Amino acid sequence: MDSHEIITIGKHAINTAFMIGAPILLTSLVVGVLISVFQAATSISDATLNFAPKVVISGLVLMLMMPWIIRKIVGLLVELISHIPDLVR
Repeated sequence: MDSHEIITIGKHAINTAFMIGAPILLTSLVVGVLISVFQAATSISDATLNFAPKVVISGLVLMLMMPWIIRKIVGLLVELISHIPDLVR
């Protein structure tokens, strides 16, 4: 196992982590911006108004995306486990 293989595995793992986290983070960002615009327009400054909807929406997105997330993680693990004999040599 040389440094090129280690870097490739690391890049693939980081890429998978970003792909898994992106839908949840992006929806949370969009909901937060929309609520902030609403708060600025109505002069409401309640912190829970911004927090609670983001938690609910993030939970819903996580539940909807869970099959895809599991497939991505299992795919990464299958690839890593199948390459163990090549990496040990």
